Order: sequence, then C-alpha cells, then structure tokens
Amino acid sequence: MLRGRPPRERADAARNREKVLAAAARLFRDRGVDNVSMDAVAAEAGVGKGTLFRRFGDRSGLAAALLDERERELQERILSGPPPLGPGAPPAERLAAFVDAYLDYLFDHLDLVRVSETAAPGARYRIGAYRFWHRHVAILLALARPAADADCLAHALLAPLGAEHVVALRGELGDERIREGVRELALSVAGRGREGAG
Repeated sequence: MLRGRPPRERADAARNREKVLAAAARLFRDRGVDNVSMDAVAAEAGVGKGTLFRRFGDRSGLAAALLDERERELQERILSGPPPLGPGAPPAERLAAFVDAYLDYLFDHLDLVRVSETAAPGARYRIGAYRFWHRHVAILLALARPAADADCLAHALLAPLGAEHVVALRGELGDERIREGVRELALSVAGRGREGAG
C-alpha cells in the first residue's frame, strides 16, 4: 500500500525539517554520504544536534527522509501512471518496466539508498518502501505465474536490486549490463512466453 503522508507539523518544526534536509542534501552531494557526520549536518542547518537526532535518529534516517519524495513519486506512477509501469499492461511488461524505473531511481540515489538499507542487519526489509516494492512485484508474479510462490520469488527478484549489491557490481559491470541482467531475470521469473506473461 502507498505510504500515507506524514502528519502535519508545527510551522517551526517544518521549517527546521526543510533546513536539515536541504543542508544534508548539499553536504551529501558535495562530500559524499559516507563523509558527512550528523554534527556537520546540524551545523550546516543551524539546528541543535538534539533536534537533528530526535527528528531523524541517525544518518540512515536522514537518508530515508531525503529519499521519501522520490519513492512516493515512483509509487504513484506504479499505482496510477500510464502503462507499462502503471496499470493496463501484461504482468511481465509491468515487471520489466518496474525494473527499469526502479534502477533509474537507484542509480540516481545509490549512496542514499545504500545507507538507508544497511543501517542495521536486515534494515532493507523493514523499510516501508521495500515492502511496497515487494508487494507490487509479488502481485505481478502471482498474475503471471498463478502456481508459483509469488512472495518468495518477489524477494528473489528484488535481491539483485539491493543498493549494496549494485554498488559492488557497478564498477565491474556498468549500469547498462546491470539493467539488462536484472530485466532478463525479471522476464524469466515472470515466465516470459507463458500464458498471462505477455
């Protein structure tokens, strides 16, 4: 399910949040995510460290907040955008379109996604966005292959889209080989050529 909008904030809290996110985005872009401390973000934003830690917890929470709007945009395109990413195309075509759209998002925000997914063991699987991607892929796989274990296959298909995995392979394979490989895997898992797969 599409994650709901956060509750309305007090005006000063909303201003502080925007200042922090703008400062973090600048610092992450200029120095790299791994080279920016929470102290540096607080100083750049002009807020107290306590405010920053209470609001975001740690750097992974800050990364997740920066990714939130991009994730919502992709989720909305999946739910109500034009086919093949949105409704109206055969399941295999939608799955291939999802892989392409997700990789566009991932390549554009790779360091932030990596930090949000690796904050603690299993963090990736507890993120609301991951649960959305998994549910979407499982629904498409269930339509394409009704007899298959769609939930398990969805996790298997999302595994090579993990940010840490992509970071490890990007230098060796490059973006296009990663894209083609995962796309081919998606079409294979969806049972390309089977009834309902398009």
